[in-house]
Amino acid sequence: MKKILEVQNVTKRFKNGRGIEGINLTVNQGEVFGLLGPNGVGKTTLMKCIVALCQPDSGSIFIHGHNVKEQFEQALKSVGTLISGVEAIDYLTGYENLLLISRLYPEIETGRIEKVLEWVGMEEHKNEKLKSFSTGMRQRLYLAAALLAKPSFVILDEPTNGLDIEGKLDFQHLISRLAKEEGVTFILSTHLIEEVERLCDRVAILSKGKIIGEATKNELEKNKTFESFYIDCIKKRKEVG
Repeated sequence: MKKILEVQNVTKRFKNGRGIEGINLTVNQGEVFGLLGPNGVGKTTLMKCIVALCQPDSGSIFIHGHNVKEQFEQALKSVGTLISGVEAIDYLTGYENLLLISRLYPEIETGRIEKVLEWVGMEEHKNEKLKSFSTGMRQRLYLAAALLAKPSFVILDEPTNGLDIEGKLDFQHLISRLAKEEGVTFILSTHLIEEVERLCDRVAILSKGKIIGEATKNELEKNKTFESFYIDCIKKRKEVG
């Protein structure tokens, strides 16, 4: 199976002591890989390291075999991202924000904007300015932006934050369809066990900046639930200290 993402012994620590330490993980082509853990354990830090929004203190990250630090353009060429803390422009409409992004990708046809807006349920609001958007509407637009350039690999940091139940179900259906029908690979971070359970082929548990457990959906269906697996990992972490 082709490796899309390889994270090799990556550490990033901040002055307050938070961050990630010794992270190793692989995401294979066509997978939906979940990174599960509560807020503040390093999920966003890892995502930002993957897309070079911050530099690791040590370790290496490869996307499609390209070193993110040394071969940034090649590594990120076919990657879509939705990362916490990245904002769009409030005085532009939803459509205008996507049009601005599309100019970075000359190969994107105009009709692609309409398509991704329809996918995320924002076609009716495309001519409204972003400053009037709710949190959920903004999140839908950010997802549309992540899918705009027809990426083969998409990185999603807490993608359903602010979405209502209908929005979450729409998101889950879209991700599942893109993975199964178009072979798009996803890595997503979340603190919601039910989201991982519904979407992910494989999951890693992150606690205090370290991965403390990893399992495939098939393994869990044979032996235990995602919730019990998560609880077991946390217990073992506490026992080890």
